Amino acid sequence: MTKSSWLRKLLPLAVSFATTIAVAGSIAPPTCAQTNPPPPESQEVQLAQVEGISIPIWIYPVGAIVLIFIFLPKIGWTLGLIAIGEREVGIVTKKFSSKNLPSDRLIALDGEAGLQADTLPPGWHFGYFPWQYSVRKEPVVVVPQDEIGLIIANDGATIPPDRILGKVVDCDNFQNARKFLTGGGEKGRQLAIITTGTYRINTAVFEVITSANASQKGMEPWEFQVYKLAPQCVGIATILDGVPIDEGEIAGPIIPGHDNFQKAQSFIKGGGRRGLQEQVILSGSWNLNPWFAQVEQVEMTEVPIGYVGVVISYVGRSQQDISGGAFTHGNLVNKGDKGVWVEPLYPGKHPINTKVMKVELVPTTDVVLNFTLRFSGEHGYDSNLTALKLLSFDGFTFDLEVFQIIHVGTLDAPRVISRQGSMQNLIDQVLRPIVGNYFRNSAQEYTILDFLIARSERQAEAAEHVRQALRAYDVQAVDTLIGLISPPAELMQTLTDRKIAQEQEKTYEVQRSSESQRQELVRATAIANIQNQVVAAEEGVKIAQLNASAAIEHASGEAEGIRLMGQAKADAYQVGVNALGTQSYTLLQLMQAVSDGSVRVVPDVAVNGNGGSGGLLDGLMAMLLRNETSKNGANGSQSPIINVNKSDVAVVESVAESPVAKVNGVKTPKSSESPANLPVAKVANVTSVNSQKSPNSPTNSLDTKSEEVAETDINSLFGELSDDI
Repeated sequence: MTKSSWLRKLLPLAVSFATTIAVAGSIAPPTCAQTNPPPPESQEVQLAQVEGISIPIWIYPVGAIVLIFIFLPKIGWTLGLIAIGEREVGIVTKKFSSKNLPSDRLIALDGEAGLQADTLPPGWHFGYFPWQYSVRKEPVVVVPQDEIGLIIANDGATIPPDRILGKVVDCDNFQNARKFLTGGGEKGRQLAIITTGTYRINTAVFEVITSANASQKGMEPWEFQVYKLAPQCVGIATILDGVPIDEGEIAGPIIPGHDNFQKAQSFIKGGGRRGLQEQVILSGSWNLNPWFAQVEQVEMTEVPIGYVGVVISYVGRSQQDISGGAFTHGNLVNKGDKGVWVEPLYPGKHPINTKVMKVELVPTTDVVLNFTLRFSGEHGYDSNLTALKLLSFDGFTFDLEVFQIIHVGTLDAPRVISRQGSMQNLIDQVLRPIVGNYFRNSAQEYTILDFLIARSERQAEAAEHVRQALRAYDVQAVDTLIGLISPPAELMQTLTDRKIAQEQEKTYEVQRSSESQRQELVRATAIANIQNQVVAAEEGVKIAQLNASAAIEHASGEAEGIRLMGQAKADAYQVGVNALGTQSYTLLQLMQAVSDGSVRVVPDVAVNGNGGSGGLLDGLMAMLLRNETSKNGANGSQSPIINVNKSDVAVVESVAESPVAKVNGVKTPKSSESPANLPVAKVANVTSVNSQKSPNSPTNSLDTKSEEVAETDINSLFGELSDDI
C-alpha cells in the first residue's frame, strides 16, 4: 500500500483519537470544594464505612474489564475495528473519497467512493470507520458436490458483439476481483464456471448462481448438475457461443484441445463455431457450462451381425471422389470426408453423430423378398411388394407369387447406397420393375396351361434373367422362385380333372403291375412246387428224345441191314433162277421153307364138332387152355390141339412148333361120319409149315389123322403151284 493510503487511514484514526480525548477531558475531576467535609449524609456513609463495611480491591480490575467489554464495541467502532468470521467475507463500500469512479465502472480499484474490489478476509480489521466505510458480511459461496456454479460479472469490459459470454480470465476462480477487472474481464455471463468447493467471492462484483438459488434466476436446479453421459450413448453438442458456422455447412468442425467442451475459452480461441458440432461427447461426467453447451444424448449406432453400415456424412473436410472411373453412378469418399464413405462400418456399436451423419444398414446375408401379401420378411424391405398380375397368351389373367433371393457384398454396399441411396430404393426402384416386367413379358408368350406345366423352366429362365440384370447394380441375384399361381377357377377344375385322371391311370398301372407280379408269384410258387416233376418231365423228354434218336438209328441200321440182306437174297435168287429156272428154283425154295418149319401146316387149335352149336365156345376154351398151358407147362412152345366132338370129350395134345394156317371155312360133318373121315380145312396163304410130330402125343390116331391132313394139304398145294407155273 502506498504512503498516501496509509495517511488516509491514519487521518481518520487520529481524528477519532482526538475526539475521544476531548470527550474524556470534558468530565472535570473533583474540585476542592468537594474535598470539604461532606454533608450530613456523607458523614453517615463515612460512619458506615468506619463501622466495618469496605469494598475489596479486586473489584476494581474486574469492573474495569466489564466496562471494557461493555464499551469495547463502541471503542472499536470509534477505532474502525471490523471482525470477519471464518466463513464470511467482508464487502467494503467507501462512502466518500476525494476520487470519483469513472462513468463506465461500478467497482472502485484506486480508493474511489463506492463498492470496493477488495474484500475483507476472516479476522480483525482496523481503520474502517463507520462514517467512511460500510462493511457487509456475506457468507462464503459453497458449490455442492457434483454441481457447478455460474458467474455473472457486474463490472468489467464490454463483451464483443460477436460473442454472448465473457471470456475466461485468470482470477483465482473469481475470488480476486481486482485481478479479474485489471486482467480484461468482461461484464455479464461468464464462460468460466466454478466447480465443487467453497469460495470467498466478492458478491458485489460477481453474482454466483447455484442450484440453491437457480429458481430465483429463472433456471432449473438440474442444469447445475455435473453432466453425466450414459455408457451406451453419445452426446451431440450444440454450442451457444463462438464464431458463426461457415456458409454451406450444417455443423462446426472438430476443434482440438478443449477437453470435450469443458475448456470453453480454448474452444473459442481455436476457432470453434457456434451451433451443432460434428464432434460427439463420449460417456462420462463432464463440467459443462449450460450457457455455453447443450448436449443431447442419443444411442450409439449399432450395426447388427449380418449387416454393414454405410455412412453418409453431411460434413467433412473435402468431397474428393475415390470410386474410380469404372463407377460413374455416384461418389465415394474417404472416411471423415463429406459424402458416402468407401469404408463401411462393421458389426458393433459406433459413436456416430446422427445429426450430421446417416448410417444406412445393408444386409450382407441372403435376403428373401416376397412378392405377396400373405406374409413378409422381418427386414421389411418387401412391405410394398404384392403378387404379380399377369396376362397369358390365351387371354387368361392370373396372379403369380415370386420369391427373389438377393445378396449384397460387404465391399459392394457403399456402391449400392451411393447409387440408390438406400436398400428400400433398390427394392422399389430396381428390383420390383425388373422382376415384374420379365414375368409379364414371359407370360404373354405362353398359354396359362403351358406356364403352369412348365413352371420349372420358366423359373430357371427368370433366375438367369434377373441375375444378369441385377449384376449391373452391384447386387447378386441368388435365385428366383415361383410360388403360388392362381389361375381362373374353371381352368383349375380342368387341370384338377386331368390330374385326377392321370393319377388314376397311374393307380391302375400300379394295380396291373401288382397283379402281374402276383401272377408271377403264383406261377413261380406253382413251378417251385412241381419243380421235381418238371425236372423229371424235362429229363424224361430228353430221355425219350435220346431213345427216339436211338430207335431211329437202330431202325435205320435194321433197314439198311434188311435192304442189304434183301439185296443179297435178291442177288442169290437171281443167281438161282438163272441156274435152275424160275419154276424149279421156286419149288426148291418152297420145299426149303417147309423143311425149315417156316410154314405151319398144323393149326395151333383144331376144333372138331358133330354139327352142334358149341364148337365156337369149345374153341375159345381150347385157346384159353392153350395159353395157360403155354405159361405153366414145361414146354411153353407147344400148342394144344383140341379135337372136339359134340358128344365126345375134347382131347388136347401138345404139338411142337405147330404150323399156322388161315382157315377160310370148315364144313361141319354129320353125326354119322367118323372123325377119320372128316375133311381137312383148306389152308390158304401158308406162312410156315411144320410137320414135326410131338413125341408125347396122347393118341396115335389123332397124330395119324393130323399127318394125313398135312400131307393132303401139301399135295394139293403143290398141285396148285404146278398149275400156276
